[in-house]
Amino acid sequence: MRTLRLSDSGRINVLGVGFDNVTLDSALRLITDHIKTDAGFASVYTPNADIVELCRRDKTGSLYGIFASASLSVPDGIGIVKASRILGTPLSERVAGIELGSKLLERAAEDGIPVYFLGGAEGIAEEAAKRIRLRIPSLNVAGVHHGYFDKSGADSDAVLRLIGESGAKLLLVCFGAPTQEKWIHNNADELANAGVACAIGLGGSFDVWSGKIRRAPRFFRDHGLEWLYRSLSRPSRIGRIASVCRFGCAVIREKRLSRP
Repeated sequence: MRTLRLSDSGRINVLGVGFDNVTLDSALRLITDHIKTDAGFASVYTPNADIVELCRRDKTGSLYGIFASASLSVPDGIGIVKASRILGTPLSERVAGIELGSKLLERAAEDGIPVYFLGGAEGIAEEAAKRIRLRIPSLNVAGVHHGYFDKSGADSDAVLRLIGESGAKLLLVCFGAPTQEKWIHNNADELANAGVACAIGLGGSFDVWSGKIRRAPRFFRDHGLEWLYRSLSRPSRIGRIASVCRFGCAVIREKRLSRP
């Protein structure tokens, strides 16, 4: 499938991964305008510093291509914004995936756009949709499905059929990165044929919306330390501190190499 771009501005390169220079409001407008015009299938990815590090460590190089194929790539992480400034090509602001997702659901309710929740453990997508409907009663939840299925073959085909039968136009995918981006990329044609106008990867948003996991307090979010809160509150993610350090060192190295 030919890559469809939602933004006509050139992408800003951060260690090989491209980011559209958008704000939360402009990203929201680009996505909702696209869905309403029904102009084909669009993929929206929300990479952060961890994703850039995954791409850098990927020996096949395929992850770079997957993220480059995004119709819209937004900087989900203050580290990306700071890196872009250090490298002399500043991005406007951080666009947190969970906040973009929340705003998209509000707009979907206003515009009558049917939404499908895909991902999380058994019952998580259902609980997330249930709680969001308490906040946004007019939201049209076309369907929900957990993320514990084989991402290729018969299992994946069955999920794609369910999505198509639901009539969903907006698909929220929460498998965690980069699994969600790989699945969206590999099934772009099938999602287009199912009538989906936009699929967006939102990581662990369902866990937060369902109440399973608490989002970082406002102080951490306002100071760009949400990654630190998650690492300290969830020991299984402690390795992220090392990943952030590697990313920072790579940015400084890139800056030094770019000097005349």
